[in-house]
Amino acid sequence: MTRRIETVIVCLLVAITALADSINSAPVTISLITCYPGREVYELYGHTQIRVTQGNSDYAFNYGLFDFDAPNFVYRFVKGQTDYMVAGFPASMMLNGYERRKVVEQVLNLSQQQAIMVRDMLYENAQPQNAMYRYNYIYDNCSIRPRNIIERATGGTLRYPAMPDTLTFRHEMARYNINYPWMQFGIDLALGSGLDFTLDYRQQMFVPMVLMRAFGGATIERDGKRVPLVARTTVINPGKEEGDVLAPTPWFMTPLAVTWLFLIIVAGMSVRDIKRGEVCRWFDCTMFTIYALGGCLIFFLIFVSTHAATSPNLNGVWLNPFYFIPAVAIWIKSVKKPLYYYHFANFAVLIVLLLAWFLQPQEANAAFFPLIIASATRSLNYLVINRKCIRKAIPTGC
Repeated sequence: MTRRIETVIVCLLVAITALADSINSAPVTISLITCYPGREVYELYGHTQIRVTQGNSDYAFNYGLFDFDAPNFVYRFVKGQTDYMVAGFPASMMLNGYERRKVVEQVLNLSQQQAIMVRDMLYENAQPQNAMYRYNYIYDNCSIRPRNIIERATGGTLRYPAMPDTLTFRHEMARYNINYPWMQFGIDLALGSGLDFTLDYRQQMFVPMVLMRAFGGATIERDGKRVPLVARTTVINPGKEEGDVLAPTPWFMTPLAVTWLFLIIVAGMSVRDIKRGEVCRWFDCTMFTIYALGGCLIFFLIFVSTHAATSPNLNGVWLNPFYFIPAVAIWIKSVKKPLYYYHFANFAVLIVLLLAWFLQPQEANAAFFPLIIASATRSLNYLVINRKCIRKAIPTGC
């Protein structure tokens, strides 16, 4: 049975329960459920659910369901067309998959009118025709949707505690990716300056644990008085504050260590080439092909993907499909002079980029700089070896 069919069945169960609850006089209780980070990459930022209890009815609503088996899932995810689902399921299943992670329940101090409004919105959203939504990892996710429902039900009276506006999306992500440096490397590579503006407290709530803390200090208006939003807090599953994450990556396996090793290899190969007076063609072809393939992905994200923060992206300057030019042209003697000009332009652009990067709003991963220097080094290597040969049209290569 596919997850989609299971979701439809659960939604139908929720609809039946909603009908029963509509004639049930038992009070409605709403809770925010926060699940701390797990070890999978899609679990690193935690998860939020909403629990609805009324009489014998006890359901949790989850806005984080997705189907890996859906057609073209990976392509659609990269393009920014990821569809997530919301479903209600018995609260007895609430901890399934979270047994090793800390889970906190915050019972909300809502009036019955507000609690019923939350319940009804959740039941409506969980209907099969409404269950699918277009997911956005920072603006519309499993944490943002529950927050918006609570804000709507409280009629604009919800007030969050004052917090300084000091973090950016990139800083917030890096905090939870600390043991996953390759994950952060990929984020820094794929996402541009749209991650690097200062967030207000409400924007930081795309992370479930931030939303939990915000609710913990928030107030609402009831009966003309301002009262805490959270009536009580319970740890319903113990666990570590950092979550059930993997151990830190050994330093020698981090992106920074690997890219510096790569730069050393590039430098050694360049010294060898200069001593021999020949450019090693297979090395340039391999290296620049890899750069070009990476550039194809970056350009796809910049110009095709609808994901937030993929454009503009300064990484497209040093990692782009134009590297196919030196990868192919190194084997063609008749284009030696145009290739010389390409390497001159590439070297100049990369040096300017290195000098001016810190004047740009986009933050760079430290591991990018060895890769940029490596490309500039190979361009300089070609220029040094061929500076005299270009005039004399003497073929070089290994």
